[in-house]
Amino acid sequence: MKDAQPKTIYLKDYRPPDFLIDTTELRFELAEDHALVHSKLKLRRNARADPQAALKLDGQELELLAVALDDRPLLPQQYLLADKLLTINSVPDEFYFSCTTRIKPQDNTSLEGLYKSQSMFCTQCEAQGFRKITYYLDRPDVMSVFTTRIVADTKKYPVLLSNGNEIKREQLADGRGSVTWHDPFKKPAYLFALVAGKLEFLQDKFTTRSGRDITLRIFVEPKDLDKCAHAMVSLKNSMRWDEQVYGREYDLDIFMIVAVDDFNMGAMENKGLNIFNTSCVLAHPDTTTDLGFQRVEAVVAHEYFHNWSGNRVTCRDWFQLSLKEGFTVYRDAEFSADMGSRTVKRVEDVALLRTAQFAEDAGPMAHPIRPDNYMEISNFYTVTVYEKGAEVIRMLHTLLGPDRFRAGSDLYFERHDGEAVTTDDFIRALEEASGVDLSQFRRWYTQAGTPELRVSGNYDEASRRYTLEVQQSCPATPGQADKKPLHIPLAISLLGKGGSLCLQLEGKAAPETADKTVCVLNVTEARQRFTFTDILEPPVPSLLRGFSAPVKLQCNYTDAELLFLLRNDSDGFARWDAGQMLAVRQLQCLVADFQAQCESQLGSNFIDAYRELLQYTDLDKAMVALMLELPSEAYLGEMIQPVDVLTIHCCRTAARRQIARGLEPELLHVYEQNRVTAAYAANAAQIAQRSLRNRCLSYLMLLASEQHVRRCESQFNGASNMTDAYAALRALVHSDAEVAVEARQAALDAFYQRWQHEPLVVNQWLQVQASAPLPNALETVHELQRHPAYDASNPNKIRAVVGAFCAQNPINFHKGDGSGYEFLADQVIALNTKNPQIAARLLGPLSKWRKYLPAAQAGMRSALERIQAQKNLSKDVYEVVSKSLQ
Repeated sequence: MKDAQPKTIYLKDYRPPDFLIDTTELRFELAEDHALVHSKLKLRRNARADPQAALKLDGQELELLAVALDDRPLLPQQYLLADKLLTINSVPDEFYFSCTTRIKPQDNTSLEGLYKSQSMFCTQCEAQGFRKITYYLDRPDVMSVFTTRIVADTKKYPVLLSNGNEIKREQLADGRGSVTWHDPFKKPAYLFALVAGKLEFLQDKFTTRSGRDITLRIFVEPKDLDKCAHAMVSLKNSMRWDEQVYGREYDLDIFMIVAVDDFNMGAMENKGLNIFNTSCVLAHPDTTTDLGFQRVEAVVAHEYFHNWSGNRVTCRDWFQLSLKEGFTVYRDAEFSADMGSRTVKRVEDVALLRTAQFAEDAGPMAHPIRPDNYMEISNFYTVTVYEKGAEVIRMLHTLLGPDRFRAGSDLYFERHDGEAVTTDDFIRALEEASGVDLSQFRRWYTQAGTPELRVSGNYDEASRRYTLEVQQSCPATPGQADKKPLHIPLAISLLGKGGSLCLQLEGKAAPETADKTVCVLNVTEARQRFTFTDILEPPVPSLLRGFSAPVKLQCNYTDAELLFLLRNDSDGFARWDAGQMLAVRQLQCLVADFQAQCESQLGSNFIDAYRELLQYTDLDKAMVALMLELPSEAYLGEMIQPVDVLTIHCCRTAARRQIARGLEPELLHVYEQNRVTAAYAANAAQIAQRSLRNRCLSYLMLLASEQHVRRCESQFNGASNMTDAYAALRALVHSDAEVAVEARQAALDAFYQRWQHEPLVVNQWLQVQASAPLPNALETVHELQRHPAYDASNPNKIRAVVGAFCAQNPINFHKGDGSGYEFLADQVIALNTKNPQIAARLLGPLSKWRKYLPAAQAGMRSALERIQAQKNLSKDVYEVVSKSLQ
């Protein structure tokens, strides 16, 4: 699209559909070189729309074989086929529309619509993939009751699945089989699903609180049947949790999950037939790490929770995407917190938000969680819509409290069941159920950018009053220069020598909460003061407890105060955050000294604090592991600008080595003490032990001693689970020690030899090499792309090699000769026409070019300009590149 700029779609231009579709009847005839799709739609003119409007149906890459109105075939002059639309100018107010289209799933490399993954037919219709199947009103506010019949060769495709309940099964005379599915609940086309292939399934059942038995099936390739048990347990736990916490009961007779290897996303919540990337459903101790087990649990929960927050109640238009995604991410985060460690889950979520989402807020693609416009909706499946959207829901829960929030969500589901609605409808339900005015809070949905809070405290010993002054601001973002104050819930405590102090806010009634030591301040103005009375000693403020709002916090803490919070705060997140703030300060000093060519080291107090962490027995071991990790290079790049990649990498590595040298005996002791001897279980206790043990191993390997290399090698060879094996492999492969060279290659060879027939494990093997911060990394990546295990059409493989190198290996991606930038440009150009979604998502590292030093800026900009100069750019890639260069 070099010469034809894609059209921008605006929320302000929304208009209701001219027609509604009451019923959708589909018949698929699947063959090896094509598929025939016969559709019959019962349409009626929308009373809220233009009474003279023509019928315009979306269609893309379709061969139209037949079209009819009320079973009467139309002649070519009776309709217009152009510009991805089928237009019929004259139609009655109520009628049946029928058509037959021919498509070629085997050639569909975009993995949107109906396509083939290996030998399996499957679909991905969100956001606008259904138009690649048949002509339709492909928009989320057109909801219909679907009946789907699938016809295929029984020997090649014995399993034929679609949404809803199976109502008919036939064996046809020509050797083909036929299965018909009916979904009694209205849904938009983006929730349609179809699967056909040679699959086996794990079956179980769940009895709802009303006594209905639901059949549960997870379909996989036969070789993966032993990897479904964890997903099934996660599914049953999700169903039970949603009944208990939200009162939501499952509605169909069967719930199905299908694992697919070629998939652009993580998973898709199609009504009753969820289609999952294999990485999000398959789990076994031999092949899956603890993080993999946790991811499966979270994604299974997320897609199941969509049955209500996304399916039964869906979004009116794609600008409202966070209505379903932000709400559901919040729900799955709370579920995961209840299943494991709440504090660890919170810290992990905040770490992702601070690195990925804050960076997005500060970049060219910054947008509110309810965007005002887009060129390609696939580009707005972002951490802003999902993760920041979830934080907005969390703030609503904080402001309303659990009871009023639940009442609001109940009203929302009951009022809008079977409807396509907006974020305003959601907020309105919360307001009416709670009686709380959320007018100012709505700005979170319309303003982009990460708010910044500046907090300072002052203690008056004579009056025993402690005053916090809070200032809020938000930097300009594309299209939004001026920002209005937001409603920000700021959770705080005040810590004294003996622990948390009781809080009484001046001019306010005593808090109604059971815990009188925690207060949520309603920050609603650009500058506010909050004064607490009867404070008997100078306190240290514990701010933004639990990360009560997605903001950047600046406070005039002393190092001594941060150390005090690190050692004493009762809030796990605040304790971790104090350590992160202290570490950032230490690393900022190292960076400044490095740039000034001065020698410097970490402070002894900082090393002592880490020593104390290793000696604590009352802390969750998983939390200790998190607190021992320095801020990532990506996060430091957000804090230290312009980004000097080489300096940040060298200083962080040097700091980690100094910690390892200073704490070697303690690290070794904790490593040995946390050996798990029991049979593997993906439970919180074992995961915590392994995470702490492997954190210690990663530090010990920095010392480059023969002793620790042999220890790491021994763990790799003797590991009884993938978590320990992969941790040792990563420590060896990422080690720059000469003494580790032989062990590194031996481990890589052994790992591949054992797991070469397991695609997900091979992905880990590819990723650990592509992300290694060693010399000649780009040459290694090129070698991996030539390896038989690499498939340039498989999104998982692309992410494991290209994505890992460009996003997880900054020291090599930003190499001074610009080779990393040129490599990424080559990959994006190659993928642009084959799989535009993946091509656009790879562009993230280049889009932030303005943050870097001048030489890096020039190289990154040049790569973007080379991409922009290509002919026939997809909308996906064009939007990201053009906005990045504006």
